[in-house]
Amino acid sequence: MATFEYRALDRTGAQVSGRTEAALRDAAVQALRKAGLRPISVEEARGKAAAKAGKRSDARLRRLSGNFFAELGVLLQAGLPLDRALAIAVDNVTDPALATRLGEIVAAVREGAPLSAALMAQGELFPGLAPAMAEAGEANGKLGEALARLAQMLEQAEQQRRQVSSAMTYPIALSAIALGVMLLMLLFVVPQFEPLFASAPPGKLPAASRVVMEISRFVRANGLVLAGVIAVAVFAARQALAQPATALVRDRLLLQVPQIGPLVRSIETVRFSRTLGALIDGGVPLPVALALARRTVGNRHMNAAIGEVVDIVRQGGGLTAPLSERGILPAMALSFIRTGEETSQLGPMLGRLATVIDREVGVRIERTIAVVTPAIVVSLGVMVAVMVASIMAAILGFNDLAVSQ
Repeated sequence: MATFEYRALDRTGAQVSGRTEAALRDAAVQALRKAGLRPISVEEARGKAAAKAGKRSDARLRRLSGNFFAELGVLLQAGLPLDRALAIAVDNVTDPALATRLGEIVAAVREGAPLSAALMAQGELFPGLAPAMAEAGEANGKLGEALARLAQMLEQAEQQRRQVSSAMTYPIALSAIALGVMLLMLLFVVPQFEPLFASAPPGKLPAASRVVMEISRFVRANGLVLAGVIAVAVFAARQALAQPATALVRDRLLLQVPQIGPLVRSIETVRFSRTLGALIDGGVPLPVALALARRTVGNRHMNAAIGEVVDIVRQGGGLTAPLSERGILPAMALSFIRTGEETSQLGPMLGRLATVIDREVGVRIERTIAVVTPAIVVSLGVMVAVMVASIMAAILGFNDLAVSQ
């Protein structure tokens, strides 16, 4: 018997998920149908390693799907039937893995399934807002326009991800080089002078020279132990941060860090407002759009607060007041959202908000890099200068001792 993970629709049309055991996948499908469920996807359960690999693969393919939605939107707006437009868009996909997954969507649509259901059946391949946008486009007869808006939003999100990743690359690389230089000095350069200083009378070496020599000896004698301790500490930290409660505390504290906290808050606000605005413009009801936009917020503290707001909105409450009470968004964002609610232009105002804060994020990142990069360079220079100066002080001390004798 094998274990299969499934997602299906019950008799009321609500989506359910779970696990079932069967000898074969077909037997699992038949068992679900006998239970009154309509299977959307039925896949054999994988181990943790395989599941992680599958998630990484889906994340890579998700980043490549923007062009597919853009082409599909253009083809639909040009008047092509959905199945024909899908076939053409899939033919233009160059990645074999993505083309295979998209081929399953084409087959499902040709069998009569709505595009939104076919997208949902692909699990984590597409963000949750993709089926929602498609469903909204199917409902109002503007599927091409909805997919074009989806493609634009995915491209903007990917552009922001690249911007942040590119900004972080140089400081990380510079920090790694600084660490490498320090280890090189301690492991290979400083030991070259030990024989010279070994004959020095006790107490004649400068204090700085003795400290540098002791640090070098300690690193050489316990380097492997230190590496092991650091590796264990990193692993333990990762395991601890994988726990939801610990991650929630970490993310809440991260928002309070000077410079970094406001930057993280702004980045999350851009993702949230851009997604929510696109969904509302696409005709998705506010409670559903809010729940979907929440998924794009990576900071767990902000995500949990937005979850509370979702419950309030579902009960008929407004959006600005509960967001303001929780203090998770910048004051500018609350001002835009309040104006959008009062003028019934929430979608466009959220889109403008995302554009404005996105520009601020770019400026903040540039300023942060402009401060961090020189700080790392200066710190590296100071540490190397201290080591060189300590060695030179010892050498000059020997010269003075020889002259005095």
